[in-house]
Amino acid sequence: MDPGPRVLSYAFGALASYASSLLTAAGLDGDKPAVVARLLVTADAMGHDTHGLAQLPDYLDDIVAGRMRATGEPEVLVDRPSACVWDGRTLPGVWLVDRAVRLAATRAQTHGLCAIAIRRSHHIACLAAYLLGATEQGLMAIIACSDPSEAQVAPHDGKHALFMPDPIAVGIPTKKNPILVDFSTSITTAGMTARLRREGRRFPGLWALDAEGRPSDDPTVMPGGALLPVGGLDHGHKGTGLAWTVEALTQGLSGYGRADPEHGWGGSVFVQVLDPALFTGRAEFVRQTNWIADAHGAVLPRDPRRPVRLPGAQALAGLRRAQSEGLTPRTDTMAALAAWAQRLRVAAPTPHG
Repeated sequence: MDPGPRVLSYAFGALASYASSLLTAAGLDGDKPAVVARLLVTADAMGHDTHGLAQLPDYLDDIVAGRMRATGEPEVLVDRPSACVWDGRTLPGVWLVDRAVRLAATRAQTHGLCAIAIRRSHHIACLAAYLLGATEQGLMAIIACSDPSEAQVAPHDGKHALFMPDPIAVGIPTKKNPILVDFSTSITTAGMTARLRREGRRFPGLWALDAEGRPSDDPTVMPGGALLPVGGLDHGHKGTGLAWTVEALTQGLSGYGRADPEHGWGGSVFVQVLDPALFTGRAEFVRQTNWIADAHGAVLPRDPRRPVRLPGAQALAGLRRAQSEGLTPRTDTMAALAAWAQRLRVAAPTPHG
C-alpha cells in the first residue's frame, strides 16, 4: 500500500521530545509523556505508522476531554509473584504496558515467568514497540490487547461484527536479532481501514463485509459493516480462533470485558514475560531459536525480488536507521500535530537539512 506523502526528516530524539512536550502541555504527569512519546516514535520507525505518532492527536484530544486520565497510578487488584491484575483507570495505555513489561521482566527473572492482566487501559498503540524491553534482556514476551467496548470484526461465516482486530505480539530472543511477531487477528487493522477511507482508496482484496454481509474491498463499508478475520472468506476460522484466544487472555484474565456495561474505550491487555534461564537455560533456548532463525533465512524465496525475511527484521532495520539517520513522518500526521502545537504553545521540531 502507498505509505502516503513523506517529505521532511527529523531526528528520532527531536520527534520524541516534541511528542513529549505536547503530552506534558496537555496535562500528562510524571514520566508518562516521555514514555508514551518514545514508544509512539518507535512505532513510526518500525513502520507501524498507523499506530505511532498518528495516534497522538487523538490522545491529546482524549486528555483534554477527560477520556484519558492524565495523572495517577493504576489500581492493583491482584498482586502475586507471578500474576497481577491492574485496573488501568483509563490511564495512558502505552505507559501502562511499558510499566507492565518492565515489572513482569523483573519478576520473571526470579520466578521464571510473570503475567499481568490490565483492565480499562487507554489505547496501547503498537505492540511490537514494547517487545525489545524484554528481548534485550534475553527474555521472551507475549502481549495481547482487545477493546470490549467496540466490535469491528466478524467471526468466520458471520454477518456482523463481534470482535475487535485483537492484536497479539511475541518477542523471541536469539543469539543475533530478536524475532518480533506482531499481527492483528483480523485481516487488517481499524487504523489502516480509516486511513484508506480518508484517502479514497480500496482494500487490495475482499477484506470486509458490507452491512448486508456481502464481501467487499471498499473501506467505506466501515462503520456499519465488518472486517474479516485472518484467513478471510476461506480460512477465517483461524483468525476467529486467534481472536477468541486474545479476548480470553485480555478480558477473561482481567475480569473486565464484553459481559460488562460499556463505558467508552476500555482496553483489556495481557502481558507475559518468560525467562528461559529458569527453564532449561538461556543458552539452550537461543540454541534452538538461532537454529530456526538460520534455517528460516536460508529458505530460497519464490520471487528473488522478495527475500524471505525473519519476522521483525524490517521493523528492526527501520528502528536502527531512524535512531541513526532520523525518520520522515507522514505530512498529514505532522500537520495534525502542528495544530495541537499551536493550541498548546509548543515549539515544533527542526527538520534535518
